[in-house]
Amino acid sequence: MGSTEHKVLIGVIGGSGLYHLDNLTPVETVNPETPWGYPSSPLTIAQLPSGGKIAFLARHGVGHQHSPSHVPVRANIAAFKSLGVRVILAFSAVGSLREDIHPGDFVVPSQIIDRTKGIRPSTYFDEGVVGHAMFGNPFDDALIKDLVPLVKEALAPHEVGNGAQVHTEKCVVCMEGPAFSTRAESNMYRMWGGDIINMSVLPEAKLAREAEMSYALIATSTDYDAWRVSEHPVTVEEVVKTLHQNANASRHVAAHVLEALYPDIESGKVGSSFTGTMQFACITKKDYITREAAEKLSWVLPYFS
Repeated sequence: MGSTEHKVLIGVIGGSGLYHLDNLTPVETVNPETPWGYPSSPLTIAQLPSGGKIAFLARHGVGHQHSPSHVPVRANIAAFKSLGVRVILAFSAVGSLREDIHPGDFVVPSQIIDRTKGIRPSTYFDEGVVGHAMFGNPFDDALIKDLVPLVKEALAPHEVGNGAQVHTEKCVVCMEGPAFSTRAESNMYRMWGGDIINMSVLPEAKLAREAEMSYALIATSTDYDAWRVSEHPVTVEEVVKTLHQNANASRHVAAHVLEALYPDIESGKVGSSFTGTMQFACITKKDYITREAAEKLSWVLPYFS
C-alpha cells in the first residue's frame, strides 16, 4: 500500500481547469502503485493553515491527458484510501440544464443519473468476487449538510464569487462523452429531471461508496449545454474560458472548506457515514475468494486483509 509520514484525512479531486491547489502549502508528493495501476497524477500532500493534511489529485492528469472515459478511477480512489483518506471532495466543470443555473454558479448535487456506456470499470467487486453497495443516495448527505454553508461563505466576498450562486438538491447527469450532447439529448435529460451534466462523477462516487468513503461533488457551471434554442450549441472555446475563470474561485472554496471541515472529520463527526457499511456486502462465499482477489480488495476494504 501507499505510505506517507503525514496523516491525511481529506482527498481533493481537481477537475477540468483545476490542476493544483497552489494556495495551500505542499509538503510531499506520493504516487502509490495500486492493484489497479497508478492514479491519474501523483498526489500532492498539502498542509492547511491549522496544520491538517490533505491530498490533491488532478483527475485528468496534470497535463489533462486522461479523457473522461479513461480516467484510472479505481486507482485514484484506492490511492486515497491507502493514505487514510476518509472524505473525498470532487470538483468538476458541468453544463447547466436549467435557466437559473448560470455559468459561474456552483452546484452541490444530491442525485445522479447514469448515462455512461459500460466503457469504464466501475466496481472493485469483479474477478470472481461479487458485492453490492447501497447507492440510493449517491453522495454523503451528512457531509453535504456541513459543506454547503461553507461553500456559500467562501463565495460571499464579491471579489471571490463575483455574484455566483450556490445551488443544492440538484441532479447531475453523467454522460460518456467526449463529445457534448445533441439538443435532443440535452432536452431529454431536462425531461428526466437532470439539472447539470458532466462526464466524471461516475464511477467516482460508486467506487468511493464501495471503499466506505464519504464523497461529495462541488460543481461549477461553464455553459448551458445544448438545450437553449436561443443559444448556439456550446463550443469548447467558451467552456475552456469559463472553466479557467471558475478555477480560481474553486481554489478559494477548497481552501476555506478544507480548513473548516478538517476538525469535524478528525473527530469522526463528519465523514464516518459509510464506515462498516460494506462489511456484509460481499455475497461470494469466503472459500471461493482467491488470495489474489482478497489482497486486491484489502486495499480498499479491511475485511479482506
